[in-house]
Amino acid sequence: MGRARPNEFHPAMASGPLGGRIALVTGSTSGIGLGIARVLATAGADIVLNGFGEAAKIEKAQAGIAADHGVRAAFVGADLGKADGCTRLIVEAERVLGRIDILVNNAGIQHTAPVEAFPPERWDAIIALNLTAAFHTMRAAIPGMKARGWGRIVNIASAHGLVASAQKSAYVAAKHGLVGLTKVAAIELANAGVSVNAVCPGWVLTPLVERQIADRARAKGVETGAEEALLLAEKQPMLKFSTPEHIGAMVRFLCTDDAATITGTALPVDGGWTAQ
Repeated sequence: MGRARPNEFHPAMASGPLGGRIALVTGSTSGIGLGIARVLATAGADIVLNGFGEAAKIEKAQAGIAADHGVRAAFVGADLGKADGCTRLIVEAERVLGRIDILVNNAGIQHTAPVEAFPPERWDAIIALNLTAAFHTMRAAIPGMKARGWGRIVNIASAHGLVASAQKSAYVAAKHGLVGLTKVAAIELANAGVSVNAVCPGWVLTPLVERQIADRARAKGVETGAEEALLLAEKQPMLKFSTPEHIGAMVRFLCTDDAATITGTALPVDGGWTAQ
């Protein structure tokens, strides 16, 4: 497990609706997770990044968050596919920045195949990271939140936490399970000052999705823009991608006092995908 020291912190610089709060975002070294981390930092939250990637890129992202928003930013690596890795992540994040007020479970992986051909080891890995890891991080973070009487847990599910698509059995099962876990925890913590919600993105334009579109376009011999429209039209009435910042904006709102009585929800940010 790797760790980078938090950047120098100047309290007077940290302002906003989440000023003084400390947020851990799993899977936040790129894509949606990094977008969420950056948006929370704009609201004044100190940030613990977590995930995989090149050390130099992670250090650049960490330093950029601190410099751009005047907050503390740290990185804590962990193997979230294992229970003890999840627990150590929470313990180390609390040690580095003092506590965890906001937990965003975003880390996830994907694999596609028909049920009868789905590799069992891929099923196990997807369930472990996309669902079981969230249980373990929540289990470790909730006692501190309850003791302080304030906490926000936001689980990044998916439109596939509400509806299904073919060849995504493990991912759909994990995301449906994550929505259910969200609801149970919300009920249990309803009067503890801790809210628990899920955000359910549709298509989000990340570097990974951009590469997928480029690969599809090359395979078909068509322009990238045309393939983007086709991809969106498969699921979304609104032919427009969300951005990581759109997802971050929803998470940010759920973490503010304006959303104090919103709990146990699964909120789509999906261009109308689940309205059909």
